[in-house]
Amino acid sequence: MDWRDQGALLNVRRHGESAAIIEVFTQTHGRHAGVVRGGGARKMAPILQPGAQLDVEWRARLEDHLGAYRVEPVLSRAALVMDDRTALAGLNAICGLLSFALPEREAHPRLYHATQNLLADLVASSDWPKTYLAWELLLLEDLGYGLDLSCCAVTGATDGLDFVSPRTGRAVSRDGAGDWAGRLLRFPDPGDVIGGLQTSGYFLEQWLAPALGERPLPKARARLLARLEKD
Repeated sequence: MDWRDQGALLNVRRHGESAAIIEVFTQTHGRHAGVVRGGGARKMAPILQPGAQLDVEWRARLEDHLGAYRVEPVLSRAALVMDDRTALAGLNAICGLLSFALPEREAHPRLYHATQNLLADLVASSDWPKTYLAWELLLLEDLGYGLDLSCCAVTGATDGLDFVSPRTGRAVSRDGAGDWAGRLLRFPDPGDVIGGLQTSGYFLEQWLAPALGERPLPKARARLLARLEKD
């Protein structure tokens, strides 16, 4: 079995004396792991950095085997954001959440393209936190836990949507919230990234994580939120 693809490196761990096991979020093969011979060597460290865009060739005797990767670097994103601690925290959060949430070997083409756009914004645009918020909402949606933000669950209105129900994940307007406003989450508006991330984080923790076996969210996400609050 063999295939060739391109994708973003999510994580690296040592394997034996000189090899490494890497996970790559590829366009057509999803989150896919494999062994890199010599991947633990010092000369490979600059290449095998989380967020790096790699051209990969995977081979295995059988499809369900771990298999081995041959990798060629395309772009080192960590090097481009190393001087920006908040952007670096964003890069680590993206990689951590994808490794945490994605099922193995299942293609998610829409999420892949959104991830590539987000990683490009991370390097080139100061507005990337807004793109990141939209990306977390898409991550929930693509994995079957999307929020319904189209209209108010109480009145049907499409304007004045200020809240989200923590029970249903549906939008609620201020008029529709009434006395319940204090029990609702903030609507994930790009103009309020911190509030939006607190809301998406609630559903990542309360809806997605339990479905994955009650594992806690990656600490990298909390570190990103702390950096954004500080900034």
